[in-house]
Formats: sequence, structure tokens, C-alpha cells
Amino acid sequence: MQLRRRQLPLFLSVLAALFMLGTGAFAEEWKLTGSGTRVKTVVFVDVNVYSISHFVKGAVEKSKRAVIDADIDKKFVWTMKRDVDHEKVVTTLRDAFAMNGYTDKGKIDKFVRAFSAELKENAKISIVYDSTKKATTVSVGGGGSATVEGVDFMKGVWSIWFGKIDQPKLGDALISKL
Repeated sequence: MQLRRRQLPLFLSVLAALFMLGTGAFAEEWKLTGSGTRVKTVVFVDVNVYSISHFVKGAVEKSKRAVIDADIDKKFVWTMKRDVDHEKVVTTLRDAFAMNGYTDKGKIDKFVRAFSAELKENAKISIVYDSTKKATTVSVGGGGSATVEGVDFMKGVWSIWFGKIDQPKLGDALISKL
């Protein structure tokens, strides 16, 4: 009987810990920082290209520069609103890296190779930065995937939406919920 009384607190502690793990109490959840729509103007007509949402795990200051520099888990999720040829996407991404001063051709090439096929309407694309591995992974629905290492590359990718962009209000929308 003595032994059981001593084991009961330990058993209850283990049981409580397992319950909390199972309910996600120790797991940090993704926090939506904002959403928007990428728009391209073609001959005076605005065309919706994709909807995009940004998420983080952890705290970050409400500024575009702070989000770019934050070495925390973060991600973008796109949903295509129309079909777009993969070459157009690759060219646009390369131009965006250049506009923001990111020039590591090897890392850029590896990243854009994930866009290997035409992006169809409703295709999902995710770009996820893992702060533990210091790696950015892009997964393209209907295409491929790639993982590129380096905090420098993550900052280059996040600069595409939060740095110099032809649609600055999109970056503002992506941090509107911070």
C-alpha cells in the first residue's frame, strides 16, 4: 500500500503531461499575420493571380523589416486564382530576388526548380522556413519541391513580399493581423 501511495503522484503527473501533449498545450500553433491577393494589371485590367496568407510561430514586431529578419518558424501559403505558366512564375521570382538585392544564383536556381509545371487554378504552394534547420522549403502543388539552406536565403524569400515589391499594399495586408 505504501508503494502505491508514493507512485500515485508520479502516475498522475505523467498522465497530466500526456494529456497536455495530446491536446497541443506544449505545441506552438501557427498564427495568421495576414492575407491578401496578388494582382497583376494587364492593359488597365486587374487580374487576381493568387491569394496568399502568412503565418508565424512566435512573436514578431509589426513591421515588414522585422518579419523579414525574424529567425522564427514562418510560412506563406498561396492558392492560385488562375492558370500561370511556370516560366512566368520563375521569371517573376528571379526578378523579385534581383529587385531586393538577393543574388545567390545557386540557391535561387534550386528554389525555382520546384516550379516545374504550369500552375493551375486552385493549386496550393507553400513556402516554409524552419528556424531549427535554418532551411526554407517550397512545395508546389502539381510541381515539385525544394529545400534551400541558409538564413540569408530565407531573408531573400521573405523580401519578395515584405521588401521591394510592385504591390506594397500586399506586404501591408500580410502583417495586418500582427
